[in-house]
Amino acid sequence: MLHKSRANAASERPDRGSRAERVARQTVSTDKGPERAILVAVERKGGEKAFDEDLAELQELLATAGGEAVAIVTQKRQNPSPSTYLGSGKVVEVKETAAAHQAELIVVDDELTPVQARNLVQQIELPVLDRTQLILDIFAQRAQTREGKLQVELAQLSYLLPRLSSLYTKFERQQGGIGMRGPGETKLEADRRHVRQRISDLNKQINEISQHRRVQRASREREGFPTGALVGYTSAGKSTLLNALTDAQAYADPKLFATLDPTTRRTQLPGGRPILITDTVGFIRRLPHGLVAAFRATLEETIGADVLLHVVDASSPEMEEQMEAVVDVLTDLHIQDKPIVTVLNKIDKVQDTYKLREMVAKHPDTVYISALTGDGLKQLLITIERVLAHAERRKRQDAIDAREQELEQRRALRTL
Repeated sequence: MLHKSRANAASERPDRGSRAERVARQTVSTDKGPERAILVAVERKGGEKAFDEDLAELQELLATAGGEAVAIVTQKRQNPSPSTYLGSGKVVEVKETAAAHQAELIVVDDELTPVQARNLVQQIELPVLDRTQLILDIFAQRAQTREGKLQVELAQLSYLLPRLSSLYTKFERQQGGIGMRGPGETKLEADRRHVRQRISDLNKQINEISQHRRVQRASREREGFPTGALVGYTSAGKSTLLNALTDAQAYADPKLFATLDPTTRRTQLPGGRPILITDTVGFIRRLPHGLVAAFRATLEETIGADVLLHVVDASSPEMEEQMEAVVDVLTDLHIQDKPIVTVLNKIDKVQDTYKLREMVAKHPDTVYISALTGDGLKQLLITIERVLAHAERRKRQDAIDAREQELEQRRALRTL
């Protein structure tokens, strides 16, 4: 969405030269560098710290999508305006700021309602993207596999469906044809039907891929291999850790959401037992629910894992907030109670490791490592082995307890 072709002035002059020459002139004009954007946000009372962190993250999201923040306009309010998100005076300020900085885009650090989005576009006279659309744009750029592309399209259409009416200002447009004379079916209704049908088709295709993945997972389970899933905030170093543990040579990039599709590789625990490690999509604060739903097939690898490896960027000043964001997503997936090993990564970038050592001392299932240099990887594998053994003992004991409870119920029934 951020990468749009724009014809230069030459392409707007009367037709001259061949069609190929005209296309060449237009192609040259698309190489304009980052798209200039104005960031807009409402600061709620009492949320100053989170507000600053969210704005910094929004700038990083924009850069990842191929844009550049040239100015920021904020407003302190109890709640965003239902009609225009900002107050009327601030909307005028955004428009003037955009003109002064020759901005091409407005990016809002919230999910806008259809009414808010439509009114802002009409008053500012520039494209307006909200936080969800920006994240969807990044996912669309990152998607490489068929599954990834299907999931991104599903998330985009699920976001679009309730907003279709905002794209129409005249509802009298009709489809003609036999049987469609008179009021007929409005264009809006037809588009809604087409979008719903496409969403249904995408869900079927994704379910087929999910079924195939379940068959693969069942095959691995028959082999008796335990499984671990790398989860964590985006850019925490999950792919780098997978490469360090398994020599997977998976794509690793410091930009946000470098990994969309799960990659599973095998390694060995210190006792010689094999384990399968899966890299998954990274999380983020305020991750759109539509993305979580669309990527459920991918996240099933996380849901079915025996142990979760929560990879944390220990060098980030927002480390604790990022950890909380990951736990929130795990809670949404109902897997927050799975065995978890907390992996404090990037210690090569940490000057003072006292806080990290304190966390390890308080929480025995926590280790600090550098996936880049390899420091701490042996201790990580030892911890994974210990946590797995404990989980398996607990699972066996639960099975014994359930069996004894069942026998007790049967004995009680016989005495009645």
